Amino acid sequence: MNPDELNQHPKNVLGTPLQTCCTNPMTGFYRTGCCETGPDDRGVHVVCAQVTPAFLNYTQAQGNDLTTPAPQFNFPGLKPGDRWCLCASRWQEALEMGVAPPVILESTHIAALNYVALEDLKQHALKP
Repeated sequence: MNPDELNQHPKNVLGTPLQTCCTNPMTGFYRTGCCETGPDDRGVHVVCAQVTPAFLNYTQAQGNDLTTPAPQFNFPGLKPGDRWCLCASRWQEALEMGVAPPVILESTHIAALNYVALEDLKQHALKP
């Protein structure tokens, strides 16, 4: 399935319609609030997660500071508890390091399954 087909009627990892991840702060590669992807999204920002202090510290140590605002990219900076569309490969790395943040399955794009096992996502699903 090509990226254009993925977003015509985007599905989540459960095979149902993709739900909004967060609009405050406005997330998504395209800043629509949804973890949609396309040909310009080289990082594949498709995992909707609720960031934790451990994850924010980990990703900063990897050279990606998600806490500092970057207005030129319409990025407000994140604080623990914020929901954000993460790069699927970064979430997988965090999982392997024991610091993967909880995910919202209904808001995680099906393309995440190219990088992450559904069982791992389910084990880290945010409980209501």
